[in-house]
Amino acid sequence: MSKLHPSPLQGRRPHKEELHHFENDEITDRLPTGENPYPVKLLMVGINPGLWTAAVNAPFAHPGNRFWPSLDVAGILSPKVDASTGLSDEDEQRLIDAGIAITNLVPRATARADQLTAEELKESRQRIIRLAGELKPRAVAIIGITAYRTAFSNNKAKLGHQDTSEMDDWPQDIELWVTPQPSGLNAHETIQTLGDKWKTIWDSI
Repeated sequence: MSKLHPSPLQGRRPHKEELHHFENDEITDRLPTGENPYPVKLLMVGINPGLWTAAVNAPFAHPGNRFWPSLDVAGILSPKVDASTGLSDEDEQRLIDAGIAITNLVPRATARADQLTAEELKESRQRIIRLAGELKPRAVAIIGITAYRTAFSNNKAKLGHQDTSEMDDWPQDIELWVTPQPSGLNAHETIQTLGDKWKTIWDSI
């Protein structure tokens, strides 16, 4: 179990009947700190934590989520990370060594992303822009097209690379991408197609 970001459940999977206890909880962002600085190559931004994720304090922790398997397919983090009981110290170090930082648009955990309000998503925009300016990654990837459209007030946005030329407040020289939601509920994508999209981003930076 990670000593840097320990799980409230001390290294075990949550039981279904206890998940509701983690509603509105937050997880620890995987970001550089004063005590643990590192250069960020890619800032990954999820929508918000699910209840399983909050229970073990690890991003995209639900066993059915295809986030970690898709990073494995893309060759970004191989072998595949198993976050279902939390991340290990080795996993945390692999993120750091790869130059990956992870946060969410909205910090509070919900059972479903559609339980977030439009106001919450829209309020997240300035935080992400500020964070990008502070960390200066080569790219930022927002994970979830519907949430991105709401947060950035761009109903016509499509998956892939975003044109930031008309975004006056977006930091210069930082690419902005949008990737599909990796939840198992997203039937339009597979681990392979998600991995292909991550590889495109990774190769571009």
